Amino acid sequence: MKRVFSLKRKEIVLYATILILLSLTASLAYLYAESRLQLANLQGGAGTWSLKYPFSDGNSLTPTQIFKIYERSVVSIDTKKRSSIGLVPYNLGSGFVYDNLGNIITNNHVVEGSDVIRVTFNDGTVAKAKLVGRDPYSDLAVIRVDVPAEQLEPVLFEDSTNLVVGEPVVVIGNPFGLGNSMSAGIISQLGREISSASGYLIVDIIQVDAAINPGNSGGPLINGRGRVIGVNTAIYTESGTFSGIGLAVPSSTVKRAVPSLIQTGKYLHPWMGISGAAVSPEIAEEMKLGSARGVLVTSVVNGSPAEKAGIRAGNRKTTIEGQEITLGGDVIVKIDNWPVRKVQDILVYLERYKSVGDFVTFTMLRDGQTVEVDLQLGERPR
Repeated sequence: MKRVFSLKRKEIVLYATILILLSLTASLAYLYAESRLQLANLQGGAGTWSLKYPFSDGNSLTPTQIFKIYERSVVSIDTKKRSSIGLVPYNLGSGFVYDNLGNIITNNHVVEGSDVIRVTFNDGTVAKAKLVGRDPYSDLAVIRVDVPAEQLEPVLFEDSTNLVVGEPVVVIGNPFGLGNSMSAGIISQLGREISSASGYLIVDIIQVDAAINPGNSGGPLINGRGRVIGVNTAIYTESGTFSGIGLAVPSSTVKRAVPSLIQTGKYLHPWMGISGAAVSPEIAEEMKLGSARGVLVTSVVNGSPAEKAGIRAGNRKTTIEGQEITLGGDVIVKIDNWPVRKVQDILVYLERYKSVGDFVTFTMLRDGQTVEVDLQLGERPR
């Protein structure tokens, strides 16, 4: 004899709701697990690096999903400095977990000159940190906390050299000390440069319109795939407040500098030892170059790699459009196979792809001829 079970409408709705919730829970768990991946391809389990193009592969996340992934990775940093009246508040900033050894990335200007560094995690856990290494030339620093491994959620990185203008981004940090705040926007432009405290340019900077305010410095810039592509470092403003132009150090620089900061406490930047100027139509006419291209070498530092390689500086001063310039030097048109139009092109190539001790080949115009010169890169003076 068959037994027949009937369900009331309320029971059907209840079971359907439970199934939907279970399905959503499983989907979110899968998404979180896929996003975290295996965090072990760099020393100490540092964040995974992906070289995939991040914008059109169908794996874009919502800002809510990105925040959920990284809310435990982003930290607040406050520093103190000793004075005649004891320790006084010095600086506020943000940072994010790099690996499961307790290393945290932030900006150099957040921790430079401080005597005490304190880190606050999203769950309220507070830990003292020690400075591991810092690099004023890229405005990057690494600090370390001693906390249980389960407290640490390393971030995921993506190669910033694959970015495109218009790509969506989010910023997570602690503006004005307001913990774990998020803002969203797009990449406004690539290849910007800013001056560092050391006087050298920081190149390859990412420009965004996502809100960055005091306290956001050192926090992550994240793309639509949920990968860190930069470290928020500055704003361009005439009023002192955010005006739509935020700036971030690219992950390509982080990838090169941070392992060295952890291992040695510093990062050695490659250096040539020249000053130069982009060849303008007026310079090209004065030097009878035929076309305005390349970088004119105006001076060479004594004893530098450039001097040792035989690169020639200018020897004839003149005034063009109200500015004094030294003509007659070599004109650099390529470094290896990288076209050179302005000084920043040389700096970007060296910062992205070269290290101290590497050799490069310069293609130059000299006395109406094309010549090639090999040069071994030295260490940038400190």
